[in-house]
Amino acid sequence: MKMKIWWLLNIVWLIIFAAGAIFIGVRKADGAGAVQTPEIKMLSFGILAVVFLFVILFQLIQLAIIHFMDKKRIQ
Repeated sequence: MKMKIWWLLNIVWLIIFAAGAIFIGVRKADGAGAVQTPEIKMLSFGILAVVFLFVILFQLIQLAIIHFMDKKRIQ
């Protein structure tokens, strides 16, 4: 059951980051009205990628904990 929830959460995170990437790619101006140049878009994609790496790291740690707890429960 825990693995199904883990996979479901990963799918939700993937959808969130895909939506964020699409939003960054198609917007012409940000919330302050500044025009989005290719350099600023690349910076925004870089920031999104760093956040994505933190989420991946957290999810891998969570996966290791789930596997450790399952092995402990079996023994």
